[in-house]
Amino acid sequence: MRLSLIAVLVPDYDEGIAFFDALGFGLVQDEPRGPGKRWVVMRPQGGGSDILLARAVEDQRAAIGRQAGGRVGFFLTTTDFAGDAERIEAAGGTFEERPRDEEYGRVAVFRDPWGNRWDLIEPFILIAGDGGGRA
Repeated sequence: MRLSLIAVLVPDYDEGIAFFDALGFGLVQDEPRGPGKRWVVMRPQGGGSDILLARAVEDQRAAIGRQAGGRVGFFLTTTDFAGDAERIEAAGGTFEERPRDEEYGRVAVFRDPWGNRWDLIEPFILIAGDGGGRA
């Protein structure tokens, strides 16, 4: 098995598409699925799990931006921290903190336009034969 899709609740399909498109995600599918419903799948450039944009209805609206109960629930890995951070902010994301270096890499928490918390992570590259040091 492999994890293929992660649903992200959004108030509007087109808003979700615009945000993730600005981050460099590609639109994989956008098909009608009944009255007022669409099957909208976005794929990150670097691979990984796709995102299913799910327009929240009725009771689901209360969960927009709080899908992980206030915790960081989504993680994006990058090789261009500064460039991707700039794209996130230009698209409407908001960083909660300045980037910090942890033992595994550079990281910062941001919120998407709907309030979900994400980590943007640039892992430190291990150099072969250096005893586990980082580049």
